[in-house]
Amino acid sequence: MSGLALHHLRILCVGDSRATSMGRAIGIRAFRGFESDEEGYLVDIGSWNEELANLIAKDEEIDMTEEHWEVVNFLRDYYNEYQIAPAVRVLIKAVKKKMGAEKGSNKYMYELFPYGPAKQACKIAGLPKPTGCV
Repeated sequence: MSGLALHHLRILCVGDSRATSMGRAIGIRAFRGFESDEEGYLVDIGSWNEELANLIAKDEEIDMTEEHWEVVNFLRDYYNEYQIAPAVRVLIKAVKKKMGAEKGSNKYMYELFPYGPAKQACKIAGLPKPTGCV
């Protein structure tokens, strides 16, 4: 893995919520061992599923709503088409084009993902860190 620091989300036992990710407690249920990089992005994007996304969102202190899922699913479709996780400006422009001006605005996106729409939404979507993000 060429120096990539890996963190393991491990199940302690079914239903146990004492597992941690980057020092924060999250409730891992039926998951075995998902690897993330030092910032919490999944190493294997193919291991993503909605249940894992909800756990990542919980770790990010986000309660997933239909609006959150709309952005997460948009990002996954975008990544499948372009093989890149977009930076925030590109994301907002693409959302505006597809979903309209109200949803394609900084205000709307930061209300959903307050610590950075591209970074948080990509992490929840199981995608790599967006290009251009520090």
